Amino acid sequence: MEVEVRYKSIIRRWIKSVYLPVVVIVVILATVVCLVVRNSYLNNLRDAAEEYAKSFSQLAAMDSDFYVRAAKEYCESFEAKEKIEIMVLNSNGDIIVSTSGFERRDLVMPDYKRACQSETGKAVWMGKSSAGEHVLAGTYILEDFGSGSNGAVRYAVSLNMCNRRIISTNLLICLIAVFILAFSAVTGLFFVKSIIRPVREVSSAARKIAAGEYKEQLKATRTDEIGELCDSINYMQSELKNAEKLKNDFISSVSHELRTPLTAIRGWAETAKMSLDSDSGLVERGLDVVLSEADRLSGLVEELLDFSRIQSGRFTINEQPFNVSQILLLASDMYVELAGKRNIEISYNVPKGEVLVNGDPDRIKQVFINIIDNAVKYTEDKGQVLIQQVEEEGCVRITVKDTGVGIPAQDIDRVKEKFYKANNNVRGSGIGLAVADEIVKQHHGLLFLESTEGVGTTVTVVLPVFVPPVEETEKILPPEGDSIKDENNEE
Repeated sequence: MEVEVRYKSIIRRWIKSVYLPVVVIVVILATVVCLVVRNSYLNNLRDAAEEYAKSFSQLAAMDSDFYVRAAKEYCESFEAKEKIEIMVLNSNGDIIVSTSGFERRDLVMPDYKRACQSETGKAVWMGKSSAGEHVLAGTYILEDFGSGSNGAVRYAVSLNMCNRRIISTNLLICLIAVFILAFSAVTGLFFVKSIIRPVREVSSAARKIAAGEYKEQLKATRTDEIGELCDSINYMQSELKNAEKLKNDFISSVSHELRTPLTAIRGWAETAKMSLDSDSGLVERGLDVVLSEADRLSGLVEELLDFSRIQSGRFTINEQPFNVSQILLLASDMYVELAGKRNIEISYNVPKGEVLVNGDPDRIKQVFINIIDNAVKYTEDKGQVLIQQVEEEGCVRITVKDTGVGIPAQDIDRVKEKFYKANNNVRGSGIGLAVADEIVKQHHGLLFLESTEGVGTTVTVVLPVFVPPVEETEKILPPEGDSIKDENNEE
C-alpha cells in the first residue's frame, strides 16, 4: 500500500509542479491573445471607419450657406453605404443628413458630447444603439476657418460581423489551448508512467533481493538513467549473491575450523581421562594435543575479533620502534617443526644489523605468521618456502616465496577480500589476508601478491624504515677572555 501511495504521489507532484504551471501559463497566454485579437479587430474597424469619415472633412471649408447642400451631395455620392453610416451634424448637434437616408432625431450620441469637450475634438463610443444593436461610433468636430464651426461628422458601424469574427477567432484560440493542455497531459502522464513502470520493477526486484532471492535479473532495455539504474541493481544483485555465497562458505569454513580442534580436544580429553592411572605418557601426549588445539582455536578467535574491529573501525596499533628482522625470525621459527614433518624447507637468512620499523610488533608478527602459514599450507610435501629481507631506500622489503599450488589468475585480485578463498580444499577462514592487508596499511606499507598456478606464490610486504631523530648536542665554548688567560698561563 505504501508503494502505491508513493507512485500516486509522483503523479501528484508532477501535476502540482509541472502540469498546473503549464495550465496557468496556457490560460494566461490564451486570454492575452484573445484580448489582443479583440483589440486588433476593433482598432482595424475604427481606423477604417475614420478613413471613410475623413472624406467628409472638406465640409469644414464650406460656407454656412452651402454647408447643408454640400453635405447632402457628399452623402448621396458616398459608396460605402452598406458598410458604414456617416452622419453630418450642424453646430447645434442636430443630424442634418445621413448616408442611410433616414432622419434620426432620437439617437444617443455620447461620442458627440465627449468630442465637444475634448481638446482634440474627437471621441469614440462603443455600446448599444436605441434599437439594441452593438455599434461603434465616433465623432470629430470640423475645423473652424473663421466663420464659426459648421458642425461635426459622425460615423457609426455595426459590431455584429466584427463580434462574430472575434468570437470565432477566440474559439479557435481556446481550442488550440485545450489541445495543448490535453497533449501536455497525455504526453506527461505517458512520460511519468514510463518512469513509474521501471521503478515498480526495480522496487519489486529490491524487495526480492531483500528477501534473499538473487535469481531474477532486471531487463535493461533502456539506455537512459533508468537503464543505468537497472544495471546498477543487477550489479548489486550479483555482488550480493557472491557476498551471500562467500558468507555461507565462510560460515562453513569457520565451523569446520572450530569443529576440528574441538573434536580433537574432546577426543584426547576423554582418552586422557580414561588413562589417568594406566598410561601417563598417553595422558601427557593428550594434554599436548589439547593445548595445541586450544592455541589454534585462540588464534582463530583472535583473527575473527581483529576482523570485527577492522569492520567497526576500532582496530588500533601500539606504535614503537622494533627490529623487524627479529620479528620475522620468530614468525618463521614457529613453522620450522611443522614444515619439517612434511619435508618442506623454510629458508631465511637473518641480515646483519638492526632494521627498525615504527609500529606494533605483535601486529606485524601476526602478518608474517599469516603469510608463512599460507605458504606452508599451500606448499606440497618436499617443497620450499624462501623468506628474504632487503633494505631499500627508506623501506624494507620482505618476500615470502613458496613452491605451492599457486593462485588461479582469475582469483589473484580477490584473495585479499574478506571471506574469499581461492582454494576451499585447504583449511582457513578466508579473512587472514584481509586482516594482514589492513594491518600493513595501518603501518603505511604495502602488501601485494604474485602467483602462477602450479608454480608458486610470492607475497611481498613493504614497510617504511624508522629513522631516529637526530639529537643536536650543544657545544659550550669558553669566552674569548678565558681563552686568552689560558694561553698566558700555559706560557
